[in-house]
Amino acid sequence: MGNELNQERRDLVVGLDAGGTRTRAVLATADDGRPVGEGAAGPGNALTVPVPQLTEHLAEAVGRAVPEAVRDRVVAVAGGFAGATGAAADEPGRRNALAALTAALRRLGIDAGLPVVGSDIEAAFASAPGTPADGLALVAGTGAVAMRITDRRGTVTVDGDGWLLGDDGSGFWIGRAAVRAALRMADGRGAPTVLAETVGRELGVPGDALPGGAAAGGAVHRLSPDVVPGGAESASDDGRHEAVPPVTGPGHSGGAGGAGGRPTGPGPSGAGRRESAGSERFGGAGVAGGRSAGPEQSGVGWRSLGPEQSGGTGVAGGRPSGPGQTGAGGRPSGPGQTGAGGRPFGPGQTGAGGRSAGSGQSGGVGAAGGRGPAGPGESGRAGAAIGGVAGSPAVGRRPAPPHDDTPWSRPHREAYRRHLLPAVMAEPPIRLARLAPLVVAAARDAADPVALAILDEAADQLTETVRALSPGPGERVVATGGLLGPDGPLTDRLETRLRALGLTLDWVPDGCRGAVALARLAHGGRT
Repeated sequence: MGNELNQERRDLVVGLDAGGTRTRAVLATADDGRPVGEGAAGPGNALTVPVPQLTEHLAEAVGRAVPEAVRDRVVAVAGGFAGATGAAADEPGRRNALAALTAALRRLGIDAGLPVVGSDIEAAFASAPGTPADGLALVAGTGAVAMRITDRRGTVTVDGDGWLLGDDGSGFWIGRAAVRAALRMADGRGAPTVLAETVGRELGVPGDALPGGAAAGGAVHRLSPDVVPGGAESASDDGRHEAVPPVTGPGHSGGAGGAGGRPTGPGPSGAGRRESAGSERFGGAGVAGGRSAGPEQSGVGWRSLGPEQSGGTGVAGGRPSGPGQTGAGGRPSGPGQTGAGGRPFGPGQTGAGGRSAGSGQSGGVGAAGGRGPAGPGESGRAGAAIGGVAGSPAVGRRPAPPHDDTPWSRPHREAYRRHLLPAVMAEPPIRLARLAPLVVAAARDAADPVALAILDEAADQLTETVRALSPGPGERVVATGGLLGPDGPLTDRLETRLRALGLTLDWVPDGCRGAVALARLAHGGRT
């Protein structure tokens, strides 16, 4: 850097990419855009970061990128900011970004005229080869937003609504889904998943409260009474199970069971067990991980069933429907049919997820965009929401879910919740994005059905975000963000979905190159 800057007195420009996680600044030569310095600092969202703090982050990033000795040679500065857009001068995010960047440059002694301020997605789009002026852009990192770009300005925006209202399919969204899945497993509403353990460890839940306990052998240690009031007394002698009421007799629902309930013979069922259901009865409707039931029964879990049966609906606590029927979530549908969310549909109709279901099949009740029809006697995409995430891979094509046989007593589950919830609430919600890698690892290393379902729906959400821009066949989609890089967990999933829309995905590492290009264009327009 020093040699290039000192050999000749060349004009310089600064490009900034200010996202929800960090702010990055690049110093480049004005004539050819070659990077000669860079710096980074904290978050740069122009709507969520207060202006004084945003000013500090910008000054820190630019100060690291631009040595004091060459600051008088900076001729243009452009920045792409999360939460801002260049489409309207009075837009709140743009006003905040312009005020903060102007103050930061003044503090550093950089006088380059009025900085160019736009959105981080406009800058990302300009980073594509050739600095395109028109097309579609998608950012999927901590947050998620798509934008139609016209003449290098965003003209239509979809999502980017922040953690409270949107950012569907983002790192935050994935992290929140992981916590929800863990809590649903803990309270008995959701499927067994390794995420309960990994999320718990990441958030500091004591080992004794995790599924399977802290011991390497998997035995659950009892929690002391000061951790779980009354816990020692309520646990059974071996510390593995709690007593539960007996299951009902013939003609009623099978045993509710515990996490990972397994079929047992007639009679009472303890936690972690469940009574098998005979003909004309409904299999254990109660808990995560239940195995498939016999003919004309509804099985909760992942095992495929025969003709006229419903493939694993994935809903704990499903209510019975008529013989040979199952409505996801327990609502009745027509004979041999399954409607997403319990809505009936006839033979050959399509359930949510785009799968056709013939007579005797369970239609795809998974995430929007699910692919492939279900053949006779087959299950479509695994059913209803798992921890707030609809859809999972095809029933019966993956091994039993992790922790299916792991003991986790009710006192331990309660302790888990008591530790997990305060840990989540103690941080800004956007910090849940740091849990997204746990979902990726669980999907990749453990083929965890819940983690896979989360990633599938994240890709579905991003596809719908792009679709809302009404893309034309062959339009360019420039993408950036940690979820969509060459090794990103959603890249292949999203490319497959976009290909069906006639779209191609071009990835750029971030918006810095585009911001530099915009600064160079601004400088050229001024001279």
